[in-house]
Amino acid sequence: MLQVGLSLPRSPGGAAGGFPVAKPDDNTGNRQEMFGSSPVTIVITSEADTWDIDASSCLGCGQFVDWDRMPDPEQQAHIPRDILSKPPKELKRLAREGYWAASRSLRAQVYHQLIQQVACRLVTPDALVYRDVASRLFGKLSVSSHPLPEFLEGCSMPTYCLNLEGVTALKKILICVGNLFPDITYSPILPSLVALLLHYSEDEAQCFENISRLIASNAPHTSYIDQSFLAHQASCMTFGDLANKHCPAAHKLIASTSENVFEVYSEWLSWLFHDLPFNYAIRIFDVYLLEGQKVLYRIALALLKQYRLSVTSAELEGTDIKADLQAFVQNIAEHVTVDKLLERAFGIRLFSRKEIWLLQMANRKALMERGITMVQSRQSFHLAVDMQNFSSSIVTAQEMRIVWSWIPERFSLFPPLLLFSTSEDGCSLQRFYACCEGYEPTVLLIKTTEGEVCGAFLSSDWSERKKSGATSGFFGTGECFVFTVRPETERYEWVFIKKPELAKAVPRSRQRSPSPSPASLLSSSPGGPGTSSNHLTVPTPQRKGRLSPFLAIRHFLLPSKTASMFMSGSREGIIIGGGGGQALSLDANLLWGHTEHCETFDNPPLCQENFKVQLLEVWGFQNA
Repeated sequence: MLQVGLSLPRSPGGAAGGFPVAKPDDNTGNRQEMFGSSPVTIVITSEADTWDIDASSCLGCGQFVDWDRMPDPEQQAHIPRDILSKPPKELKRLAREGYWAASRSLRAQVYHQLIQQVACRLVTPDALVYRDVASRLFGKLSVSSHPLPEFLEGCSMPTYCLNLEGVTALKKILICVGNLFPDITYSPILPSLVALLLHYSEDEAQCFENISRLIASNAPHTSYIDQSFLAHQASCMTFGDLANKHCPAAHKLIASTSENVFEVYSEWLSWLFHDLPFNYAIRIFDVYLLEGQKVLYRIALALLKQYRLSVTSAELEGTDIKADLQAFVQNIAEHVTVDKLLERAFGIRLFSRKEIWLLQMANRKALMERGITMVQSRQSFHLAVDMQNFSSSIVTAQEMRIVWSWIPERFSLFPPLLLFSTSEDGCSLQRFYACCEGYEPTVLLIKTTEGEVCGAFLSSDWSERKKSGATSGFFGTGECFVFTVRPETERYEWVFIKKPELAKAVPRSRQRSPSPSPASLLSSSPGGPGTSSNHLTVPTPQRKGRLSPFLAIRHFLLPSKTASMFMSGSREGIIIGGGGGQALSLDANLLWGHTEHCETFDNPPLCQENFKVQLLEVWGFQNA
């Protein structure tokens, strides 16, 4: 039977396999840096859902726990058999008041039954799949023989007083998750959730099945476990928005003492499911399973408010506020009890669940418009250019590796494919279009007769030019960029990636203005009618069913119409970058070009301003 203590802070044990694990006495901020954890949203069950409590089903729970590190076991309590048949509002009240803590078997049954109610994909790995995969992966080999999933690279692993068997089970489950869910690219919260669930699981297989259901959820408008860096960053932005509104004093203090406020807020989920002691984290998990992501925002805001009460600006001068906040959370018992913390959290009036979800989706779109993608930190072994087989008439393999390292990883994992070359296909713009259409994205490389090399990463299919009709409008996304290779190697991204403060979110009801055409751009001076408005909406043309989620410029207030002129093509030539000039422009014969500073990329001329093309190549992505 599980005996879970309620007074000790988290006390992780060691783990093999190169995964950073905090030591038992590591409660003062000595842990590997991480961005935080991804949010989990749990569906509230309906009144019609009723379950019977069968304590015998939890007899195996507790086998993974180090009881010596949990000296205050919970007291067994009488469990009314109708407890889970109560309406959601009553269940929420009981969870908030800590009723689950009165019985380890009740908590185990509640967790399992709530998660079993989660709507998920038709084919979701279950306990039987885990036993089969674990047997195939591990057999008689040790767990340390298998690397942990790449999506956990650089993350810490709180083990919440698990024993050695529990730590081994935790690692095995994470390895199987990585094997069966290859689409996960970033999810630092998974170790914490698996460790907590192991406390209340009959065996590894049941724990794996429950975490798999959370991962595979397909409930509308909810995300149980964020599985990408993009989604995680969006939740951090949402917390920052809420902190700015609901904790103005704490927000002002952080802003005055930290150079990067967002970096401080990026740890908000780590406060809850890494830094808080076990008896606090498990109470949060109780209410979280019933109330969803909104409750996590509430509790993190309550922690922030409590922190503001415990420090002064003078005390924080010259200190690392992120580390100070972490140490405060780790020692939270010195400041407030878990019951008082939850009471204060639920006293914070937040937006509705739907409105918070809409806020998070808006933040996700804003991040996509700024070029933030779902990629992880790039590793050298991810580069796909084959040094032995790669051949270009313009760049060396090493130079192409540099260019590939700039490309979003979801594309750069694929090897380059030569689509068009003037040396093989001739100097024809129509041939250029014919060879490149159907490929997205592409890399344009240009070598001038002076030996200079420059180019562009173009995120959209050149066939998009046809959507604008006779107006030859601009298209593309914030992931486009221009670059130089020789004589200097440099990349110039969309200006709003480095200066996001120049743009603001557009209200949903705001009428969108049309994207300017190259003709209107070329006929307007920088101070003329084309740029007279202070804030003009510049949308990306709609591509129903095919738009990458990272493309949209919509819902974005830009300081001028020329802020998102990424790429344009017509019979007369192609233009890349606009606003006050073009980063690159080529004529219909692909022989002569021009480069100058433009507002979209804020770039200098990429080579001699007026140049003659010696060679031009376009590269696509195999299997992209």
